[in-house]
Amino acid sequence: MAALLTVVLTIVAAVVSLSSQQCAEAKTTIEPCSGSDSCAALLGYTLYADMKVSEVAALFAADPAALLAANALDFAAPGAAHRILPMGLFLRVPARCSCAGGVRKSVAVRYAARPADTLATVADVVFAGLASADQIRDENALASVDPDAPLDAGQKLVVPLPCVCFNSSDNNLPAVYLSYVVQVGDTVPAIAASYETTVTDVMNANAMGSPVAAPGDILAIPLPACASTFPKSASDHGLIVANGTYALTAGNCVQCSCGPDSLNLYCTPTSLSGSCPSMQCPNSNVMLGNVSTHSTSAGCNVSTCSYGGFVNGSITASLTAGLQPRCPVPHQFPALMDPPTTVNHDSTYLPPLSAPGPAEAGGVMPDPESGSPSSSVQGGSFTLPKVSKANGPAGSVSAASLMDKPRQILPLLISCLVFHLQLCITL
Repeated sequence: MAALLTVVLTIVAAVVSLSSQQCAEAKTTIEPCSGSDSCAALLGYTLYADMKVSEVAALFAADPAALLAANALDFAAPGAAHRILPMGLFLRVPARCSCAGGVRKSVAVRYAARPADTLATVADVVFAGLASADQIRDENALASVDPDAPLDAGQKLVVPLPCVCFNSSDNNLPAVYLSYVVQVGDTVPAIAASYETTVTDVMNANAMGSPVAAPGDILAIPLPACASTFPKSASDHGLIVANGTYALTAGNCVQCSCGPDSLNLYCTPTSLSGSCPSMQCPNSNVMLGNVSTHSTSAGCNVSTCSYGGFVNGSITASLTAGLQPRCPVPHQFPALMDPPTTVNHDSTYLPPLSAPGPAEAGGVMPDPESGSPSSSVQGGSFTLPKVSKANGPAGSVSAASLMDKPRQILPLLISCLVFHLQLCITL
């Protein structure tokens, strides 16, 4: 069996190497910029292994609760950061899109190489195609490093990740841009439909001459969003939240949501922190997010305590009151789901050649008592809203079952890789 696995890995390495030589370099939307401003962006990421929420967050230098909130997953559930997410799951990872070297990109990620890591596997496997080996090599001034040569264990790498701002607007409406890696079988019309936008909008955002994208290309997808109007003195100035999701601010004391009934930002207290500044509107007993109504013969008196930003460690809130023709209906929040434990998929996902070890980025932490991965995670199968099962990122099959049946997967591996090579040659 060991000999057969060696043959499989040799074939994989050979075909991937040949296909990388034949394929044209993947295209990424580039936004020229100047200055030091940044914006909120989202990175579309497909898990290459079972990973804890905290491990995914650490990989992208993000807050675990913020990662869950950006995917409308229950960020306040007990032990949410320690939940294990399944391989093949597609997530939207919040990131700051900065201006670096005259173009927009996220440069906050620092990755420590593990044994047997190469620039190619870090780019294609660990970061799921969001960065190329050449981009990582250039960012770290590693001009002489072979992309397939093993890196030194522990070597720190800056990983540049694609993002755009475009003034956080799309057709003059608030928008957050998602960096989406095109998968085999994707089409631009299907991607546009999955995110409830138009082919024309996707083409305009990516300066495309035709609605054609190749696997590995990275498209900037505009997502409708709710924008804040906080003053520049606020640390969360410019906060913007994609429709159907949440964002955490004010030291995780405040949660702001967008939709589903309107694209108006709505902020309320969270239960994540036990020590938060006052959230009471000045000169009143009304708390942040509260809306009180009083029906009269002339209409409805409505008072609202609204969040105004996090300034110098204080939560600012303002009370507004006015007469409206009718009383508003109770606010509808985006539905929060439990972190999933399985992924529904319609295609086969090729797992990485080497799985991460326990306690490493992407590893499954063993249960301290039994020494085996915890099986107490709650939740069911999951498909992220706005992502089509058929045309979104590929799902997965169990890595354990693949290793148990190498003779069954050998033809599948060869056929998949040959198909990939033929596709590249045609391109």
